[in-house]
Amino acid sequence: MGVYSRTPLAFERGEGARLYTTDGEAYLDCMAGIAVNALGHANPKLVAVLKAQAEKLWHVSNIFTIPGQEKLAKALTDATFADEVFFTNSGAEAIECAIKTARKYHWAKGRPERIDIVGFDGSFHGRTLAAVNASGNASYLEGFGPPMPGFVHLKFGDMEALRAAVGPTTAAIILEPVQGEGGARSWPAEDLTAIRKLCDETGTLLIYDEIQCGLGRTGKLFAYEWADDAAPDIMAIAKALGGGFPVGACLATAEAGRGMTVGSHGSTYGGNPLAMAVGEASLAELTRPELMAHVREIVGYFTQQLSGLTERYPDVVEEIRGKGLLIGLKLRTPNREFMQHARDQHLLIAGGGDNCVRLLPPLNLTLAEASEAIGKLEGACEAARAKAQSQARAPAA
Repeated sequence: MGVYSRTPLAFERGEGARLYTTDGEAYLDCMAGIAVNALGHANPKLVAVLKAQAEKLWHVSNIFTIPGQEKLAKALTDATFADEVFFTNSGAEAIECAIKTARKYHWAKGRPERIDIVGFDGSFHGRTLAAVNASGNASYLEGFGPPMPGFVHLKFGDMEALRAAVGPTTAAIILEPVQGEGGARSWPAEDLTAIRKLCDETGTLLIYDEIQCGLGRTGKLFAYEWADDAAPDIMAIAKALGGGFPVGACLATAEAGRGMTVGSHGSTYGGNPLAMAVGEASLAELTRPELMAHVREIVGYFTQQLSGLTERYPDVVEEIRGKGLLIGLKLRTPNREFMQHARDQHLLIAGGGDNCVRLLPPLNLTLAEASEAIGKLEGACEAARAKAQSQARAPAA
């Protein structure tokens, strides 16, 4: 189906932060499959685990006990607020599970009218019908029937509107602590703390979507951990969890998950032995303190260098956004054109809402590679400036 606007680039192999085209050209990958390849391409530890498991067992179905699920679930619950985990194949499926879990919780408590999921503009929670309704992006909803009932959308950061919106039919508040596609906007820590308090006061569940911003990307295992007393009741994760292999998860406290009893949810492929083996190896790497320290070091370098880039090219870069290695550059030049300028420099970056581009490099990007990325971004800024100046000089038609 013609649903993708594809760039005419094809890659045949990757190594670390490099991708190589079919004709041998190398690109510095600061997209990482849109925050998926968090440990780089062809990470040796993940490759070894994948090969070993592939020779033993791929799939058996959730009719049977799957020891790998129990091991990965324990690793996740030991590292987080959660008591239980449901494994999925993707982030969108994890969001679906989170929404169902929130509504079933209130149903189980005798409040079936509490179905409303309150979200925010600029959010992106996936492409299933419930996920796009939770996001509320009109362009993703167009043509797919009327908006689903039970979804409320507010302006990002409008705490007054949020307090007014939470009422007797509210099931949960859903948000990304750092928005990805919506323009790399980060929730202030004090707002996350206040939202947690609001949920406690009103009996509302708090759902975090840390599919893109979680699992080390901000320099802590999860982005919400930068705020005090802001843990969620339910959280959706994916992307980095498999390091490139499809795996997601919905995490919940025992209380929030009380309605998810036998038969209330399921998955054919979710939690298969192959995915669990890779997920366990990936999480073991992502939870290493040395890696988080490295991420914070690289973040400090990018922060300093991008500040200088903004000062040198104020006609191109308007603002630096995001948190950690989910970096947004809000531009004064069209972001799609800027992405092409970057590709001309053999640098891969992602697009984003609000005329932003995003840098989402592997978390183990070296300092030398970060310096190379800044140099290539400078080249893209020069190209964007030159094009704008050429257009300004061109005579009117």
